[in-house]
Amino acid sequence: MGSLSNTFESLYGCKPQVISEAPGRVNLIGEHIDFSDGFVLPYAIADRTHAAIAGRSDSQVRIASNQRKDHLFTIDIADVKPGSAGGWEKYVLGVIWSLNVKSGLDILIDGSVPVGAGLSSSAALECSVAVALNLLLDLNISLEELARATQRAENEYVGMPCGIMDQSVSLMAHAGSALLLDCRTLSTQQIPFNVAERGLELLVIDTQVHHALVDGGYAERRGSVESATEKLAVRSMRELSLEALDNARNDLTPEEYKRARHSVSEITRVHDAVEALEVSDFKKLGELISSSHDSLRDDYTVSCPELNCAVQTALNEGALGARMIGGGFGGSAIALIQARDLEKTRTAITDAFTEAGFKKPRFFTSLPSQGASARFFA
Repeated sequence: MGSLSNTFESLYGCKPQVISEAPGRVNLIGEHIDFSDGFVLPYAIADRTHAAIAGRSDSQVRIASNQRKDHLFTIDIADVKPGSAGGWEKYVLGVIWSLNVKSGLDILIDGSVPVGAGLSSSAALECSVAVALNLLLDLNISLEELARATQRAENEYVGMPCGIMDQSVSLMAHAGSALLLDCRTLSTQQIPFNVAERGLELLVIDTQVHHALVDGGYAERRGSVESATEKLAVRSMRELSLEALDNARNDLTPEEYKRARHSVSEITRVHDAVEALEVSDFKKLGELISSSHDSLRDDYTVSCPELNCAVQTALNEGALGARMIGGGFGGSAIALIQARDLEKTRTAITDAFTEAGFKKPRFFTSLPSQGASARFFA
């Protein structure tokens, strides 16, 4: 963190008071169901976003990024409210607003979570700022409350109607485990995810098709699920079985039915995945992962040709399972593969992308990592 603190001092003329970090995430299974009170099974990755923060004696909020050193964003704390100015800074400002901060701040951001890759760079940014402010201002807010505050920041300040999964895992993850999260209660259970012990690897394939979830695609699909929920007079999709949904099919539009079918079936797949992991049945886990992709592609319709190519090629090369992750329309896919097949799989996917005329993909691997943390800067 020496370079971050040095840049902070050079930029602002003082040392940071708090240094924090928060990870991006990979979601094993449970996609687009966090807003439906569903269950999800993500884990934190090693890539992280860092924040250096110091309080000010005036009302100015200044925000900069190591990735954008030529730009310093400044706003008065009184003007930090939904609809105010800002680009990427809105993710930071939203957290400040959601936590009801009333004093000036100097903030410097740095990070390695790929943007637009479906690895939740936005939640990593929000959570790094949230844990830093929680410590700096002695807010004494629990991780569950911070998760809700950062979700509110993204929903109401940024304008992205996301669920709460990304923020929760960024804050609550444990190294070596996936996080089973009940999105209604925010109760959690750490599920050991020891792929390396079984000679397996979880390969992340970044298609480099960068999605923009604030363009309405996410909101339209969420709206269809919420409309179905209202028509069926249930609190959320977790109240339904597939049989009950099928029996009520005539009460829904075809689109509402397909979106709801994804939600109900995906919640079931999460529970089945936990049972598979509890007995180290990675073959079953792989089948569930692939079934999730089929549902996201066909019922929720958030995949794209690049994601489908990555998934199918991985399966052709012997992957136990593969699926798109994240919001969709681009971003990344995951493939559960034999570790010995890593280079073979990477090469095959790269060749398939080249043949299809797609942009060259990027690849990542990451074991389950620790969640967010903050410390006073000595």
